[in-house]
Amino acid sequence: MQNNNKIITKKAVKKKRTLKLWVWVVISIFFLSIIFISIGKIVLWKLDSNSSKDIMNNINENISINEINDNENTEIINEPEDLTSDYWYYITFPLIDVDFTELKKKNSDTVGWINVNNTNINYPFVQTSDNDYYLTHSFDKTYNDAGWVFLDYRNNSDFSDKNTIIYAHSRLDKTMFGSLSKVLKEDWYTNKDNHIIRISTETENTLWQIFSVYVIETESYYITTNFSSNSEYQSFLNTIKSRSKYNFDAELSTNDNILTLSTCYSDTEKTVVHAKLIKREKK
Repeated sequence: MQNNNKIITKKAVKKKRTLKLWVWVVISIFFLSIIFISIGKIVLWKLDSNSSKDIMNNINENISINEINDNENTEIINEPEDLTSDYWYYITFPLIDVDFTELKKKNSDTVGWINVNNTNINYPFVQTSDNDYYLTHSFDKTYNDAGWVFLDYRNNSDFSDKNTIIYAHSRLDKTMFGSLSKVLKEDWYTNKDNHIIRISTETENTLWQIFSVYVIETESYYITTNFSSNSEYQSFLNTIKSRSKYNFDAELSTNDNILTLSTCYSDTEKTVVHAKLIKREKK
């Protein structure tokens, strides 16, 4: 009887050891899988970034961006009565002009070029029939999780809407809209020269004065494109201006057309920049 108990005890101990070994094997496999998946994601992320940079380098080698002085075609938009307004400082900045012939050959979806002072944002932007395609496709239309800079499909490409929205991913390497978060920093705000956005399209060149920057929980309000009345639009303008982290010297009215830039700040938040049109020049 005693020998049988010893045999049973030894079997129980062996079974327990075997079970413990399998638990460690499963745990090891689980963590190794996480490590390999993470490494794979990092490699793919790096490949996507390198591909985007190669595309942009190729664009920069073949496309020239020229600053141009005001001429008889230059139109000043909604001049304020206050002669001390920063508006009068910003309209002295030159516009940029881009020839889109080669860009349209590379991608027929190309609608413009955007430049944001003191950021890395200096890209051609595109537009297609939805807001999904260019989240996962590059300028050359190859699959790429870095995506590209794109205009909201609901907007007119001539920027005639009251609120025109441009999106891009916020990449950790500061490509696409990865450097847009700079607008939230004090040293960016204190340099007035940073408060402009310049856009060139096939039909006109425009200058926009930034009036609001903020981070907000993901929502659809700030990307509203159509308004049923002037009062609704004025309320919208008042709301998005009041959200700003900083107080910009900019007056807003229902006569203003605005530009909105949007990108991710975190998994649940967006970085948002709003600017109003202050100068344009037809091509």
